[in-house]
Amino acid sequence: MRLRTLPLSLAGSIMGVFAAASVTDVALWPVVTVLLTTMLLQILSNLSNELGDTLHGTDTAERQGIHYSLQDGNMTISQMKRLIACTAICCCLSGLAMIAVSFGTLLDVEPVLFILLGASAIWAAMHYTLGKNPYGYRGLGDIFVFIFFGVVSCCGTCYICGHEVGIKALLEASFLPGCAIGCFSVGVLNVNNIRDMITDAATRTTVAIKLGARRARVYQTALICLGWALMAAHTAINNTDAAWYRWGFVITLPLYVIHLKGVWTREGRSMDPLLPLLVISTFIFAVLAGCGLTLK
Repeated sequence: MRLRTLPLSLAGSIMGVFAAASVTDVALWPVVTVLLTTMLLQILSNLSNELGDTLHGTDTAERQGIHYSLQDGNMTISQMKRLIACTAICCCLSGLAMIAVSFGTLLDVEPVLFILLGASAIWAAMHYTLGKNPYGYRGLGDIFVFIFFGVVSCCGTCYICGHEVGIKALLEASFLPGCAIGCFSVGVLNVNNIRDMITDAATRTTVAIKLGARRARVYQTALICLGWALMAAHTAINNTDAAWYRWGFVITLPLYVIHLKGVWTREGRSMDPLLPLLVISTFIFAVLAGCGLTLK
């Protein structure tokens, strides 16, 4: 299930919860169900990614990253398919519960729109590497990760938790933070793709392969810097009382500096620790930035 990736998927939703709490009161059950749904979608994505990479011949013994169940023969393909089906069902049930407790019904315009959004999230989670023409094999993974891990995760969560106050106030509270988390999430994917450039080249196309090793590292640096710039801009715009605690997320800056230093100085398997470092850094960033949004 690649549990070490869960803090990254939770970062956008946690930021969305805090963004909603900055403009209205937030009830407990929408928060619980949205976080559960987020984790299930991430697990579904991880399982589908493993199956897709196995079926397409991408995960081989030469792969630089951690080995997983199918690659090491600890699970069969049929077992993985059943696990994916069960996880997808859990995503549907959790998502429907999330919508029901938020809107009080499933049979209205807003709930139906969120059901459609949830269906698209499940499709995106499963088809990064799975299927006949997966978007992750065509260099489109970065776009989908930015949208679903950043904008949809943060803004969607914000709306689920605080839709009573209207979309304008919620977008003002969540859009720039969501874009910041989206940049960091794409950064996690890009580091993974830089590490696996040699083995990926035989079966797929990624942004890192298109750019080449050096420009992929420039791209990584730009993603991190843009994420920080977006959150700094949001904080400056909304910090009307000039409170220092709204900048608490700056504490995480050294972690990002260490990450970027590793990106520029490491190769292959030695880059693997940079993935959890960026995941945990983004999670802490989201918590601190979110607390800064809501403290009075």
